[in-house]
Amino acid sequence: MCVVRESAPPSERPLRRDAERNRQRILDAARVVFADRGLSGSHDDIAREAGVGVGTVYRRFPDKEQLIDALFEARIQEIADVARAATEQPDPWEALVGFLMRTQELQSRDRGLKELVLGGSRGAERAVAARSLIAPLAGQILQRAKDAGAVRSDFELTDLPMIQLAIGTIAEASRDIAPEVWRRMMTLVIDGLRPERAQSELEPPALDQDQANDVMACYGASRRRA
Repeated sequence: MCVVRESAPPSERPLRRDAERNRQRILDAARVVFADRGLSGSHDDIAREAGVGVGTVYRRFPDKEQLIDALFEARIQEIADVARAATEQPDPWEALVGFLMRTQELQSRDRGLKELVLGGSRGAERAVAARSLIAPLAGQILQRAKDAGAVRSDFELTDLPMIQLAIGTIAEASRDIAPEVWRRMMTLVIDGLRPERAQSELEPPALDQDQANDVMACYGASRRRA
């Protein structure tokens, strides 16, 4: 027996396609806005970038957190993929350097991504989830370098986000003047990680994890005030 299913009225199908095109246009615009302005970018900013009315943005994404979730899950996974690739790099020193440089490149190009990973300026649970995905991989990369004697022994895992926070601040301040100068600063930092360059004991001690989390939370709060 042949069952004939009723098709949707022709007038509905273009509307659905238009709605999907608008959704993708909004996501593309939000990616640009968040990368340029950070997560403080507004529905109005996104609407202007997308060339649609702000009501269209609100209809598709009533809560900006939905936009952030839609955009940044893949970006966080991209950083995790960089870390996984570094764990498979044969040379432990090159693995650490590559991880530092590549993750800084990603964050320097995307203010929203940097805020999400380092500061948690919006959505503390999201920031914690992002760091919990990346931190174990970063720990493997660092420990392998330390075991190989490629990194000074007093360098700790909680020093990594502090370096990214410092270099990221330089990258943000200089992005419209000298957008690549952060690489110079990162090279100076990386050279200081080598054991043969360790002329002085690191003081004070490295932050513990709770202290590191508090520093990043303070960074996020300062971004909100700004």
